[in-house]
Amino acid sequence: MTTGSLEGTASSKIQDSIDWQRKAQPKIVQYCRRCVVSNQRPRIEFNDEGVCSACHFADEKRDVIDWVDRKTQLEQLCDRYRHEDGRYDVIVPCSGGKDSSAVAHKLRDWYGMHPLTVTWSPFIYTDSGWENFQNFVKAGFTNLLASPNGRVHRKLTRIALEAVGDAWQPFAYGQMAYAFHIAYQFDIKLVFFGENGEAEYGGSTRNNHRPFMPLEDWAELYYKGVTVDDMVAWGKEHGLLSDSDFVGSDLTLYRPPPVEYLRNKDIQMHWFSYYHKWVPQENYYYSTEHTGFEANRDGHSEGTYSKYASLDDRLDGFHFYLAFIKFGIGRATSDAAHEVRDGHITREEAVALVHRYDGEFPSQYFAEFLDYLDITEAKFWEVVDGYRLPHLWERTSDGWQLKHRVT
Repeated sequence: MTTGSLEGTASSKIQDSIDWQRKAQPKIVQYCRRCVVSNQRPRIEFNDEGVCSACHFADEKRDVIDWVDRKTQLEQLCDRYRHEDGRYDVIVPCSGGKDSSAVAHKLRDWYGMHPLTVTWSPFIYTDSGWENFQNFVKAGFTNLLASPNGRVHRKLTRIALEAVGDAWQPFAYGQMAYAFHIAYQFDIKLVFFGENGEAEYGGSTRNNHRPFMPLEDWAELYYKGVTVDDMVAWGKEHGLLSDSDFVGSDLTLYRPPPVEYLRNKDIQMHWFSYYHKWVPQENYYYSTEHTGFEANRDGHSEGTYSKYASLDDRLDGFHFYLAFIKFGIGRATSDAAHEVRDGHITREEAVALVHRYDGEFPSQYFAEFLDYLDITEAKFWEVVDGYRLPHLWERTSDGWQLKHRVT
């Protein structure tokens, strides 16, 4: 299954989308001359030579940034906040995946920190995701697993599918905010995330040379300009949520603590990628050796050729598939573009991989996805087709076709 129905048109709800990213998409599609990403990726920038900001940042990682100095900066930061009596001194949001596991392990074993790891639960764990999570804990880490109100979470997920074209959005809220709630409660000053995604994959460049993302930037850069309160308001307006469905405390962990609370306690966010060159493939090898991480036993993940990233959740594939619908670039594009920048594959190889895998429908968990959101297959395709922009897609006798593909 690769295309939606040719019948039906976008519903009024889809036309009323609050995904502000779509409104800023360039109407003329341009692909990077160095990698395989296009200018449809939100907030990405292209220079006069047709090279994207992520490729430019990769050049800086290789030729400009002094990684010895960055490592010294991290050592000094850890020296300042390390608790010599063994108390927790850093929060690491960690799923048990390759990247977060490597960060937690390196902070502990390379820098002598005492991490408290925290996990915002996936919608529905995969077998691999749960086993990797358990292997990580067994590797010597304390973990707090947060499972939000299941009824409310499902409703927010359904709302997110229609309101922003991405059912994954409620996970994004908790994944960021939960760590800071725990830091505040335990009076832990440091919160370490993995990579600066805007810099590494293409997006806003204003934080490329900062070790953190200011809290004020979260809504725009991480939440697609839509907070959980915006989502709740949209759901109420469109009859998908009512006041009787939740109480105020149900939304607490979807919101970050107030900025003044974090500042008063001097709680800081840092990216590990600011201090150490970020190479996903190396994280895979490291976590395999040190935390028991295992790649996808079923082979490559649907929508891409890789088998070691985003394995935790049965709904992950639909996050990447909807990105393909909305922006014309999917999971294989993201993976291949980064591997070109890391020097692991050539652009020609990346183009071939994108043509083969990008937009592959995530059929393995489709039935569970529909059940989780409590929607029909017809409704799913109505939403999907409503998010196809006319400068990217056209309908033919063979179904929906992208107008532009990377060459």
